[in-house]
Amino acid sequence: MACKFCAAMRSRLLLPLFAALALLPAWAEKADRGKPLTIEADQPGTLDLIKQVVVFNGNVVVAQGSMAIRAERVEVRERPDGHRSATALGSAGKPANFRQKREGVDEFIEGHAERIEYDSRGDVVRFAGAAQVRRLRGGTPADEITGELITYDNGNETFSVQGAPAAAGSGASAPGGGRVRVVIQPKPEPPGAAASAPR
Repeated sequence: MACKFCAAMRSRLLLPLFAALALLPAWAEKADRGKPLTIEADQPGTLDLIKQVVVFNGNVVVAQGSMAIRAERVEVRERPDGHRSATALGSAGKPANFRQKREGVDEFIEGHAERIEYDSRGDVVRFAGAAQVRRLRGGTPADEITGELITYDNGNETFSVQGAPAAAGSGASAPGGGRVRVVIQPKPEPPGAAASAPR
């Protein structure tokens, strides 16, 4: 027979947890913002109403429309001005992952890193630690960026990339001087363009 006290406590704990889901940011295209946000995790979550912090651990999956984040740990904070920040952490050998559809085009931004940070005030995503970000055009990789820190400014649609700090005695000039890599694929030709090109 189920314990009535336990059932009452569970329902009292779940209500604030569901209320906390509204604190999480909308990272997906504009149409996704009106869709329900779901969070799944292998371990129970915690909510601190005073500090406005929500934490989930253990194979966490956050999804809203076309947006998805997968990480070992996700922590979301709401600031007094109403803006939110979130941090997703990977585990040993398994980085945190992010995927988002770009507004108005058949393209996705996807990336992984040891740590992924989001700031809703500037709509900026930072991928830190063995980071890689790709732009997919119709499911095909279009561009790829690799570095120690990649910053994606969604509002301005820009990326910046930094390398790892130079090792002592390596001859590199300054911290952040480690190598980065960017691969930019040519745009596909429109159908029939090759046939109409002059020879």
